[in-house]
Amino acid sequence: MPSRKRTEIQKVPGASDGGVSRRDFVKRAAAGAGGLALAGKVTSAFAQASDVIKIGFVSPRTGPLGGFGESDPYVLGLARKALANGLTAGGKKYKVEIIDRDSQSDPSRASQLAKALINSDKVDLMLVTSTPEVVNPVSDACEAAGVPCVSTIMPWEAWYFGRGAKPGEPSPFKWTYHFSFGVAEFAKAYISEWNNGAVPTNKKVGVMFPNDADGNALREHMIPIFEKAGFTVFDPGGYEDGTTDYSSQIGKYKDAGVQIFTGVPIPPDFATFWRQAAQLGFAKTIKIQSIAKTGLFPSQMEALGSLAYNIASLCYWHPTFPYKSPLTGGTSQELADGYEKSSGRQWNQQLGGTQSLLDAGTEALKATSDAKNKAEVAKTLSQFKVTTAVGVVNWGKGPFPNVYPTPLIGGQWVKAKPGSKYKLDLVIVDNADDPNVPIGAKLQPYS
Repeated sequence: MPSRKRTEIQKVPGASDGGVSRRDFVKRAAAGAGGLALAGKVTSAFAQASDVIKIGFVSPRTGPLGGFGESDPYVLGLARKALANGLTAGGKKYKVEIIDRDSQSDPSRASQLAKALINSDKVDLMLVTSTPEVVNPVSDACEAAGVPCVSTIMPWEAWYFGRGAKPGEPSPFKWTYHFSFGVAEFAKAYISEWNNGAVPTNKKVGVMFPNDADGNALREHMIPIFEKAGFTVFDPGGYEDGTTDYSSQIGKYKDAGVQIFTGVPIPPDFATFWRQAAQLGFAKTIKIQSIAKTGLFPSQMEALGSLAYNIASLCYWHPTFPYKSPLTGGTSQELADGYEKSSGRQWNQQLGGTQSLLDAGTEALKATSDAKNKAEVAKTLSQFKVTTAVGVVNWGKGPFPNVYPTPLIGGQWVKAKPGSKYKLDLVIVDNADDPNVPIGAKLQPYS
């Protein structure tokens, strides 16, 4: 929720228990020299606000997208610890305050939170992560208000074109910058995984693309790439989030004889769909199940029980990623181990997504000559290069001025080894998009 301003009553020396606030004391004393001296002190304290950098942070911690925000409190804690002694930019040291908010998976709320952080909290930089339902409304609010914003973890096409940019035209964005995977990264990872020979198929692909920003972007751009690569694609059409009966779509997939399945449903929809697919005999015909947007986190997969075994997923971060956080200095494995020890929960890949966002934002501030000047921060971002927890980000080399694509790596959920305290493990099975990431296992057929 937006923070509420309140007046703190501070006792001054000699004040009675009846309560004289510092504000009233200054007013009463202002007529004398002592009052002038005290007033001078207060003015100086107010001036110190210029020494504080406020960073807004918005993500979904509750609602249907809440899995994305599950580990955010832990990563934010690491960031606050790393920034406890301040941040130096342009030769000046600043105190840093991170103000985090939960969008509750609601686009309208995400927009309202962003506006409150901008207008009430006066943030100097906005950070936002996880799906178009959160990232786009926050980015739009920042663009309209002239506040620099860094975002991640949603297909960049849905961020760039989904917010009104046009192919072949100059970028309409000055204040907002995005780094994340896109259609090319999805396609490269999928095609490599499907073509590597580990699991033979008939190359017939069924897609589950909802009628939303993610689904429409991938439908338009990714299906032609699959077809060009020699796959036959069956698309029963868009559906609305929250659909409860998928029997019609399942029947079409069965009639088409698809053996590969992919899509970008929200987690509750996929759980409903895949249980129905099992009941109607469709799941057992699938050789490779490669899902995205859901299937990312252990909590989502465990809810499916044995139906989760051998579902493939794409990783935007994994504990075996060979990159350190420039903010905390920690390795990917240390990030995962620390979270498991602290929370008692299994690591999830949003740990690296959120860490990389904080990496990019804080490093950009450090590289800016005047970190309190929003235009200067935006200018820095436009050409900024940094190695984050997920790898290199370089806005000066992206397909569009405000975008930089990051890799997607092929993974698969397998039954955890005996003795593990967890039910599932996510192992790397393909690294076509970043050969620096080590492969941990061979892709197994779903059924």
